[in-house]
Formats: sequence, structure tokens, C-alpha cells
Amino acid sequence: MNDKRPVNLDLSTIKFPVTAIASITHRITGVAIFVALPILLWMLDRSVASPESFADLKQLLDSPLAKLVVWAILTPILYHLVAGIRHLFMDAGIGETLEGGRRGAKSVFIITAVLVVLTGAWIW
Repeated sequence: MNDKRPVNLDLSTIKFPVTAIASITHRITGVAIFVALPILLWMLDRSVASPESFADLKQLLDSPLAKLVVWAILTPILYHLVAGIRHLFMDAGIGETLEGGRRGAKSVFIITAVLVVLTGAWIW
């Protein structure tokens, strides 16, 4: 092994390219969706169990904290959806170049930000 090879173990000094940040964020949002799944399943159960439980859930979702939780759950879902669509385009051969990957990653962040703002306006 070459002892003079560059070694950088300080992760705070490493600059990730936008494509890497988009990929890492896609994985993190996948985990966030998995963690939020029990809440979504509970809300689905409450909404279909009976008319009374539906009314109770509807009343609960009128509170600002519940709206914030729903918005916090929808945000990673939206990012994961947009990034997944980007991957479908790349699977079709669109945006496979380095510059195309950069533009696609930036587009995912911009489109997700717009969708998150619109979703927040819709919820509140």
C-alpha cells in the first residue's frame, strides 16, 4: 500500500456533488417513509373503521400539530416520488450524462421545494 496516498478522514471537509446529495437524500427519504408508515396505516385504519372514527380522525387532523405531522410525512414522500421519476427518466436513457445528472438532481430539489410549498398551502 502506498503510504503517501491522500487520506481525508474529516467528513466535514468533503464536498459532495449535487448528484450524491440527491442520491443520499433519496435514501434518507425512503427510510423516513418507512418510519412514517405506521402513522399512515393508523390513519387509514381510523378512516375506514367506522363513521365515528372517521369523524374523530377528521377532527384530529384539524389541529395545527396534526397538520404539521402530515406535512412532515408528505415532504419525504414528495421528494422520493420526484427523485424516483428522475430515476425512471435515467432508466429510459434521459439525463445519463454527468451534466444531465447534475441538471436532473437540481431539478429534483427545485420541483420538490415547489411541491412542498404547494402542499403546505393546501394543508393549511
